Amino acid sequence: MNPHSEPSKRSDDSKPAATSSDSSAQPPSNSPRPPKPSPPANPPSAARPSRRIAPTGPTDPNSTAEPAGPPGPADATNPSALSHLAYIAGSPTPSDPSHSTTPTDAATAPSADAQVTLRSPAELADALPYLLGFYPDDSVVMVALHGERGRFGGRVRLGIPTDRAHWPDVADQLAGCLISAGQERDERPAAIIVYLCQEPAAGESGKDVKDRLRPLAQRLRTACGALDVPVLEALCLSNGRFWSYCCPDFRCCSAEGTPLVMPGTSVMAAAAAYAGMQVRGSLKEMEARLRPRTGPRAAEQEKVLDTAAGALVPRMLRRDGAVAVRRDTLELAGAMIHRFRQDTPSGSNRARDACDDALITDAEAADLILGLQDRVTRDRAAEWMDGSAAAPALRLWRALARRCAGGYAEHAVAPLTLAGWVCWSTEDGPSARVALSCALAIDPDYTFAQLLHHAINEGLDPEPLRRCLREQHREAVAATEAPAPSTAPAAEETPRPTKRPGPARTGPAGRPRGPRGATGPGSRTTDGRSRRRAGRDGDRSRR
Repeated sequence: MNPHSEPSKRSDDSKPAATSSDSSAQPPSNSPRPPKPSPPANPPSAARPSRRIAPTGPTDPNSTAEPAGPPGPADATNPSALSHLAYIAGSPTPSDPSHSTTPTDAATAPSADAQVTLRSPAELADALPYLLGFYPDDSVVMVALHGERGRFGGRVRLGIPTDRAHWPDVADQLAGCLISAGQERDERPAAIIVYLCQEPAAGESGKDVKDRLRPLAQRLRTACGALDVPVLEALCLSNGRFWSYCCPDFRCCSAEGTPLVMPGTSVMAAAAAYAGMQVRGSLKEMEARLRPRTGPRAAEQEKVLDTAAGALVPRMLRRDGAVAVRRDTLELAGAMIHRFRQDTPSGSNRARDACDDALITDAEAADLILGLQDRVTRDRAAEWMDGSAAAPALRLWRALARRCAGGYAEHAVAPLTLAGWVCWSTEDGPSARVALSCALAIDPDYTFAQLLHHAINEGLDPEPLRRCLREQHREAVAATEAPAPSTAPAAEETPRPTKRPGPARTGPAGRPRGPRGATGPGSRTTDGRSRRRAGRDGDRSRR
């Protein structure tokens, strides 16, 4: 696993009784173009919050809350394969630095119906990347606990606002979002776990981060308590250590923090590997794969985009120009996906992205970026969402998002949304949320991204939408094949009016012609469709 993908803990802090359990998502029907929903600041348990999140975007770690402004999307997740974890808070004593109760069962291999029990703050810190699918940099994360044994439920994540004046509003809205979601599903949380994750700035230490974020942690605890839901544990994770805001005893929670152990060495990591779960690195690493270029290469790409945009305008003004541009864009996208499929890079994510960038020229990228701004073209491109086309299509959409440099940053919304759709279609929810959150941070009103983000937060099944897109593809293929047989009768009907007998036609040889090609005496009457008299004057006019 990526060494930055998960926090670690001391091996002697863990005394778990292992198990895991699966949870199924509800598969209500969906459609490619349903009515526009409200902005996707959705609660984690498939219910819309009555109060929306005010900060400008979840993917911006420096996002700030602006209650008077438009709300931004917050990441809200539903239980995954290991989300039915249980946290049993022990009774800490000075002689028990791990905060853990005595285990009743020995650690066993997780079965399909088992649960993983967490008993200490160290185990809670270790479980965070598995709860979200990535390590949340610069984020506040809240996890709901249900029942007497503290079964893990819904989660919300939001970038920590840089303006401390916004912390009270953010805390109130996050608490209301998570708790109201459970109430609407008749699963009011019994308690909440709070995580504050932020790396030290220049000149700071992890302890400085913990002290600086303490007012936010206290405000979150107060906001939850005002709604009659206690915060069972509040942790700060920074610089490879964690601190508990709820433990006052320095003998078990050192002022310097508790170190995190190496990734992949805990029971939680083993259970996640058994369940096939993958931690995809940190949030910053995932966003870096979607961020536009900078430097000289970005300037060159922007110039090519300017040239392509100038050439696109006269093409669109031609008769059937939009249809031709749409066809050319889809053909080019299909050729690029075939090219990406033939060349699969290896190595780190950064190395693979560099190889993908080399597979597409600036001119090709510019034509695709501009062509995907058309809604119909984008919907047709969404048909590459499963099978052998899914992986190369995802690589292509990511590469195009990285090419939206300079003044074309807003053009990245379409490829980012397509990337999020492919990730969701291939059951990669964490990557889908990151891509869609990036798209909504650029354009909060982009309907397609709103719908997908809302559907993921609601725990919907993408298969109904896949069926709609497959049917759309079949109809498009049938439409392209239909003109061949349909033009044959039209070709036969074209000469029919000329075959009608007229008084001027005498004999099988047709009209007799004069020396200069004039018609015979009996042909002075004109055809109803041509208002021209036949004769010498007509011959002159035809010349």
